[in-house]
Amino acid sequence: MGGSGSTRRVTFEADENENITVVKGVRLSDSVIDRMKEPSSPSGRQHRGSGAVNDEELKKRIAEELALERARRDSEAQKRRLKQEQMYIQDEFGKLLERERISSNEHLTRAILRERAATEEERQKAQRLARQVEEKERELKKHDAYYKEQLARLEER
Repeated sequence: MGGSGSTRRVTFEADENENITVVKGVRLSDSVIDRMKEPSSPSGRQHRGSGAVNDEELKKRIAEELALERARRDSEAQKRRLKQEQMYIQDEFGKLLERERISSNEHLTRAILRERAATEEERQKAQRLARQVEEKERELKKHDAYYKEQLARLEER
């Protein structure tokens, strides 16, 4: 491709039907060969009058067409590989996200259970303290009643 000529040798011949040319195992239709016989630019070398095309020029065009076809196939194969790699990466990323989600859910569940246990412990502690306060209040009322009784006796005397 490009400005320099190809160093590859291209051989071609007409098949038994005389309407398809075989080029190194690649079958070309008459329309492709006709396009290759046409000059690539108006200033290009042309053999007018006889209608014959220079074999070297035809071979060069065929080689360029083959190189372009190979490049197109390579590009398509590369696109397929890229798409497969993207699918693989997306799949792996999805798996990673799923593992992270599961891990986060487990951490969250453990944190909720710890918090519930702490809340229950605090509730029980609050109940114990409430019972202690009630007991102290009963004791204080007893003391208060005792001292009032003692005060009343002292006042009677």
